[in-house]
Amino acid sequence: MADEVLARKKPAATKHKSEFWGWVRFILLLSLAFILINNMIGLTRVSGNSMNPTLQSGNVLLMNKVSLFFKTPKYGDVVVIKDDRLEFSIIKRVIAVQGDRVFIRDGVIYVNETPLPELYTAGKSENMDVQTIPSGYLFVVGDNRNLGESKDSRDPSLGPVHIKDVKGYAVFSLLPMHRIAEPLDL
Repeated sequence: MADEVLARKKPAATKHKSEFWGWVRFILLLSLAFILINNMIGLTRVSGNSMNPTLQSGNVLLMNKVSLFFKTPKYGDVVVIKDDRLEFSIIKRVIAVQGDRVFIRDGVIYVNETPLPELYTAGKSENMDVQTIPSGYLFVVGDNRNLGESKDSRDPSLGPVHIKDVKGYAVFSLLPMHRIAEPLDL
């Protein structure tokens, strides 16, 4: 009879031990997911109209932070920037990199004397004199080019942004779900 009692108690102890290790695994996986989301990928919310029509205020974006270790932003990338001069992050499109010459004439942006074929923009930029982008910097603009809609590199108070201020690439809009428009090849 004593053997029957021990036989019944043994599976119950094993069951509790199994549940405990199941919870430990769950917590470890949850912690790993949290670390990955915060350090390798990220989520950010669009606030404002500076990236209309590509992104609207309230969109939730999936951000890729890992690629910053392997490549530098290039023409057409949509990046999340946290500049010390700003109290908030901005989401902008890279239109020129170090060494490029940028100017705006009659609402058309020229990079290295070539007009950008921009089908993803709204509005018209104001004229801007030629700027050569310094080493380690990017020229970024919002897709909404109407005056006063976007705090970007066209604004003399911001100008080109340093590559180190790029916090990640905007990869995909999760809410609502859609791809981010890419520019035409130059």
